[in-house]
Amino acid sequence: MSQTSLLLERLGALIQQSVRDDATRHGLQPIHIQVLHYLVRANRYSDLPIAIAEYFGITRGTVSQTLAVLERRGLLTKEPDARHGKRVHLKLTRAGESVLSESWVERVEQALCERDVEATALESTLRNLLAAMQRVNGQRAFGLCRQCAHFLTEENGARCGLTNEPLATEQTVRICREWAAVTEECV
Repeated sequence: MSQTSLLLERLGALIQQSVRDDATRHGLQPIHIQVLHYLVRANRYSDLPIAIAEYFGITRGTVSQTLAVLERRGLLTKEPDARHGKRVHLKLTRAGESVLSESWVERVEQALCERDVEATALESTLRNLLAAMQRVNGQRAFGLCRQCAHFLTEENGARCGLTNEPLATEQTVRICREWAAVTEECV
């Protein structure tokens, strides 16, 4: 095992422990914390139960049970989609956002901010590693909207080239399940 693989394994174990600690502190399971973190970063194409199943590689039943717990605890709400019949969008409540206020993500962000120059190179390396692992495992990529091949900048703002819908600025900095890597052909 290379030193890099060992470091990634150790970092993953520490993050898993932090997620368990965060969950325990709030009387939740780790998947509950992970779903809340996902939803705070998901755009309107990705704040769907099916997207959660795809992102975490879990069954729809597990997602359904997880969402039921989070909804009962007042940590999220389900909002019907005005255009698509049975589709619901999942939104964090203030209580849901509060659960995340001192989470492991905040601690990692703080550590990365202390190493700004290193963080940029690390982000690029990790993004490439993640993309390679997703390809090998046949998983959807998920990525930031504004870094997508479908992202179009226009005079009046931004638009998704896949759905042809306008994009609010706040949506463009969130993760999307329809994300596609920009290739040389797209540039």
